[in-house]
Amino acid sequence: MEPVPMEPVPMEPVKDASHLYDVERRARHAERPGFRITELQIGPRQQVPWHYHTSIRDTFYVLEGRLRLFLRDPKEEIRLEPGESYAVRAGRPHLVTNGGETSAVFLILQGVGEYDFVPLT
Repeated sequence: MEPVPMEPVPMEPVKDASHLYDVERRARHAERPGFRITELQIGPRQQVPWHYHTSIRDTFYVLEGRLRLFLRDPKEEIRLEPGESYAVRAGRPHLVTNGGETSAVFLILQGVGEYDFVPLT
C-alpha cells in the first residue's frame, strides 16, 4: 500500500517573508497602504516556497527568463515567458520556481489589502 501524501499545514502568517527563502536580488519599487510592487530575481535552482496570502492577490509579470507557478485548489501548473502575467487569488496556495536555465526576473504586484505570507510546511 502506497503512503498517502500529507497536505501541507499552514504556519503562522508573517509580514516579511524575506528571511524564509533566498533570491539573487529583491527590490521594492512601490509601496502604499494595501498595495506594493516587488521585483525578484531567482536563479535556476531557487524558488519561493509554498505559501498563500490571506487577503491579497499576487500578480506575477515576467521581465526576463521563465517562471513556473505551481498552484493548488485546484491543482495547476502555469509557465510564463517575458511579457506574460498571471494572477493568483487570495487564499490559493502557490509555489514559484525558475522555469529555465538562466536567472528569472519578475514583478509581483500585491494587493489590494494587508500583506501577509502564510508558509506551508
